[in-house]
Amino acid sequence: MNIETKSDDRRTDRTTRAPGVALSAVRGLALTPISLVGSVLCFCLTLVSVALVPIGIGLVTTPWVLTGVRAFADWRRLLAAEWGGVRIQRAYRPLPANANPWARTFGMLSDPATWRDVLWLPVDMTAGTVTALLAFALPLYPLEGFGIAAGLWRVLPDGYWYGFVRVTDQTSAFYAAGLGAVLLLVALWLTPRTLHAHFRLTGAVLGSGQGQLAERVRVLTETRRDAVDTSAAELRRIERDLHDGAQARLVAMGMDLGTIEALLEKNPEKARELLAQARRSSADALTELRELVRGIHPPVLAERGLGDAVRALALRLPVAVEVEVDLPGRAEAPVESAGYFAVSEILTNAVKHSGADRIWIDMHHAEGHLRIAVTDNGKGGAVTGAGSGLAGVERRLGTFDGVLAVSSPAGGPTMVTMEIPCALS
Repeated sequence: MNIETKSDDRRTDRTTRAPGVALSAVRGLALTPISLVGSVLCFCLTLVSVALVPIGIGLVTTPWVLTGVRAFADWRRLLAAEWGGVRIQRAYRPLPANANPWARTFGMLSDPATWRDVLWLPVDMTAGTVTALLAFALPLYPLEGFGIAAGLWRVLPDGYWYGFVRVTDQTSAFYAAGLGAVLLLVALWLTPRTLHAHFRLTGAVLGSGQGQLAERVRVLTETRRDAVDTSAAELRRIERDLHDGAQARLVAMGMDLGTIEALLEKNPEKARELLAQARRSSADALTELRELVRGIHPPVLAERGLGDAVRALALRLPVAVEVEVDLPGRAEAPVESAGYFAVSEILTNAVKHSGADRIWIDMHHAEGHLRIAVTDNGKGGAVTGAGSGLAGVERRLGTFDGVLAVSSPAGGPTMVTMEIPCALS
């Protein structure tokens, strides 16, 4: 197995720092059709589907349409975090399992988060499109001034206006280039901020309202309850493992020692055989206890921290793993434990189900969040539904107000991103 480990001592924020002008312009260009076409399509489909609810057709179509709207909003939340450093909380109410179309439709329509999504769509198709387009146009417009001075003025209509400069000859073309230089300086400062304003606008609408606070309280209450249930189940598992494993071996070893004591003078050969068996039983019991302790809290995690613990975990995998760690300190022990076991579960899923032959792990800390990304080149199709290992990971992270995002299209690759708010020592 091949493991490559990298560390960046510069400790820079690679995901939320302000992008350069060129990158902001490219992202603005990409966001313009996304905001316009995507939001218009989602908004129109939502209006039509909700309007058809009274005649029954909307009962079938509305859950599908609103699920698509939520997926579109979730994608924009991901772009806001990755491209703009703006984290927008997702706070949808859970729907009952196996709900009928009536319950699903009105359950989604009664969710305040649904109406925040619907309100955001027209805002995104108007102001969102304008801010994204400005991020692209601001650095592009000064280039026109330079092109005019380079000779483009000869093919332009007579009396062409560039800004407030009327271009008629080479001299006025140089004035246009001077104006372009000033505008370029302004664009260098304004373009990244315009793109950031686009994401702040998205966050202001999708994440606004007092209902979100109430929803966060409800989500946190559920995650705390899940944490208590998980802890109780873990205690029962430890008790069962001790009873069926180490305890049973120790009881058998005690019985062997009693027999040895009785045979020591009468049958020394048999006593020696039982002594060897007791020695093997003690070694097996010690191994089981060590495995049990490792499952509760790995020693390397307590001694060396999360980065080295994940590297040690990767060493035991049968696939090639690349681990990149940029942690300038250590988080609190419960946070490190949650991160470790979350990574362990994700790696186990990748090895068992994805068919991947290579995995990448990236861990770093930025703006008060521990961010862990696990990517594999497998077949994709991972979901966070009930019963999957990822649902357990989501509950574990929710105990610390952490979030889980999964991108796993059919055919792969799969990328699982986790964020836990914490401070490093």
